[in-house]
Amino acid sequence: MGIITRASYVVRSKINATIGRAEDPAETLDYSYEQLQDELQSVKRGIADLTTQKKRLESQRRRLEENVEKHEDQARRAVEQDREDLARRAIEKKRTKTTQMEELDKRIVELGWTQDQLVEKKERLQERVEQFRTRKETLKARHQAAEASTRVSEAVTGAGDELEDVNRAIERAEDQTREMEARSAALDELEADGVLEDQLGESSSLERELSELTEEDEIDEELAQVKATVEGEPVDSGA
Repeated sequence: MGIITRASYVVRSKINATIGRAEDPAETLDYSYEQLQDELQSVKRGIADLTTQKKRLESQRRRLEENVEKHEDQARRAVEQDREDLARRAIEKKRTKTTQMEELDKRIVELGWTQDQLVEKKERLQERVEQFRTRKETLKARHQAAEASTRVSEAVTGAGDELEDVNRAIERAEDQTREMEARSAALDELEADGVLEDQLGESSSLERELSELTEEDEIDEELAQVKATVEGEPVDSGA
């Protein structure tokens, strides 16, 4: 086997393997059944053609037989009239027609034999087609039941591709939700610590510093009041 031949064989093998994996058993069975039906119809057409041809030859033989009888009658009448020459010619024609009849008889017998063979083949093929149709429908029903059972089992066990996609989608949604929750918690923490306000701009930083100064002044003032109360000095509330 040459290199090109081997390469071609490998390619065909891979293609056939791919087709085998992808084919639908129901479609394959229906296609095979159609092929058997086509073959059966071909045999029936062959029988019809042979029957037509046989009838045509039988019709031709009847005409020859009529001619033979006619030539026999011509030969008798010629002899009665002392026309041996005419009688001889009539007998020659009769013999020619007789020879043709014998050839037609052989051909008709051969056609009849072939026709019988085709009829027998047609009957066997018809039986085979019926048996195949029954098995086809049974196998299709079994395949459909097995396919449905497999889908249910995959749905229950989570082994199917669709459920696998659903599980992956749920996992992605959970990851995204956890990420959003963590981001929200981080933003809340940053906002509580004032980090977000610092990032908003200079005005927010200034406002916080002013607020801290005001709070310190209020603390100092309250501390002075406490000291004055302890030392017995009058508190100047208008300071």
